[in-house]
Amino acid sequence: MSHARPTSNYVGKYVRLGRIMPDGRSVIFAFDHGVEHGPKDFTEESIDPRNILSKVVKSGVDAILVLHGIAKATYDIWGNKAALILKVTGKTMLRPEEGRYLQSVFGSVEDAVAMGAEAVAATVYWGSQYEDVMLRNWFAVREAAEKYGMPCLQLAYPRNPQMKNIYDVEIVRYGARAASESGADMIKTYYTGSRETFAEVVKAAAGVPVLMSGGPKTQDIKEFLVQVKNVMDAGASGVVVGRNVFQHKNPEGVIKAIKEIVHEGKGPDEVLQYVK
Repeated sequence: MSHARPTSNYVGKYVRLGRIMPDGRSVIFAFDHGVEHGPKDFTEESIDPRNILSKVVKSGVDAILVLHGIAKATYDIWGNKAALILKVTGKTMLRPEEGRYLQSVFGSVEDAVAMGAEAVAATVYWGSQYEDVMLRNWFAVREAAEKYGMPCLQLAYPRNPQMKNIYDVEIVRYGARAASESGADMIKTYYTGSRETFAEVVKAAAGVPVLMSGGPKTQDIKEFLVQVKNVMDAGASGVVVGRNVFQHKNPEGVIKAIKEIVHEGKGPDEVLQYVK
C-alpha cells in the first residue's frame, strides 16, 4: 500500500520545528518578563531588549520567545539568525490578585506569520478558575496555526490560589499530560526538582517534546546548569531560559554553557569555563 502524501501544513510544521530544534533539541531564550513581571526584573543593561538580544543571538541560541513589540524592535538582530517563537498571550502583575490566574490575548497567529515566526506560544494555567477561557484561546490559536503549518508551544503551568506547591511532580505531570492531550507540539513547564521526577513529566507528555522553564535566577549558576543536565538526562528536549541568562553578568557565556549541555550532552563542570 502506498503512503499518503503529507499535507502542506504537515510539511510546514515539520520544517519549522526543525529550525527551532535542529537536532531534536533546543535552547530557547524567553524575554517576555517586561509584561509578566514588570521592568523590575531587568538590569540597567537588559531593560533595552536590543542589548540583551544582540548578545544572546550572537552566542548561537536556537530560538527566541518574545511578544509582538519586542520582536518588532529587534527584528534586524534575530532575523535569519535565530528562530522566532511569538508569544500570543500575556498578563501583567498590575491586575488585582484574583485576576492573575488568567492569560489574555496578546497577539495573533497572523502576526506571527507576517513577522516570519517559526512558531506561536500560548500559556494555559491548568487548574485555574479561568482554565475554560484560556482553553478557548488556546484552541483558537491552535486551529489558526494549523492552517499555516505553524507549531504551537504551550506554556503549561498548573496554577491556582489553592495550589500549595506548583512544582509537585503530580501537578506538573498532570499539566504536561493535559497540554499533550490539548494538541501542543511542544510543552514548556516547571522543573520538578530532580532527574527522576522530571522523567515522569516527560513520560506523561506522551511523545510531545518537553522543555524546562528556566524559572527564577538561581544563587549559583552551577546549580542552574545541574538542573539543565538533569532535565536532559530525564529525556527533555531542551530548555526555555530567561532570568538565569539576562540577570547574569555574562549572558553569552550562560547560553554557550547551556548549549553544550543540551546539544552535546556535556556535564556542568565541563562547561563552567564559559561563565567564569
